[in-house]
Amino acid sequence: MVVSGDGMTNYPYILFNQSPEDLRRIGARGGRAYGRNRRALRAPAHPPPEALERPVPHRETAAEAIATLDAQFSWLRGAGEPTSVSSPRRLPLSSSAGR
Repeated sequence: MVVSGDGMTNYPYILFNQSPEDLRRIGARGGRAYGRNRRALRAPAHPPPEALERPVPHRETAAEAIATLDAQFSWLRGAGEPTSVSSPRRLPLSSSAGR
């Protein structure tokens, strides 16, 4: 077996004793294989799948959740709302406070 470092084939004897037509056919085979391989490399691996519209599940909004809770627990309706606050209560000042 002949091993060369210049990239030539390890079997050079296949090119000897060939007619010009045989050599042309061998070369054409290599050219077709080269072209086929180049096209395969340039082509995308897989065509992109068509965009599928997935159904969006219904997500309950805060307003819907509040309405559901108000329907279930009517006595608590409006419990989360702030009540009106009158002026803050002040403690009576004593004469000994802060001294």
